[in-house]
Amino acid sequence: MIIRLTKHASDKMLLLGLTRLQVENAIKRGSKFNQTDGYLAVYGYIKVAYKIIDRNVYKIKTVYITR
Repeated sequence: MIIRLTKHASDKMLLLGLTRLQVENAIKRGSKFNQTDGYLAVYGYIKVAYKIIDRNVYKIKTVYITR
């Protein structure tokens, strides 16, 4: 799995203290919901908005946590 982060997603991950592994696990194991331009994966308290660019390439648009 190749993960490409937007600047926004990278900044949010740093701010929230999330790792690439947590984002990858959310995509692999989380519930997936269709969005207008991509998908939303929800895994535990982590939510990841992403778009599939190629067969194994994921563009992460943003990440956030629910409390």
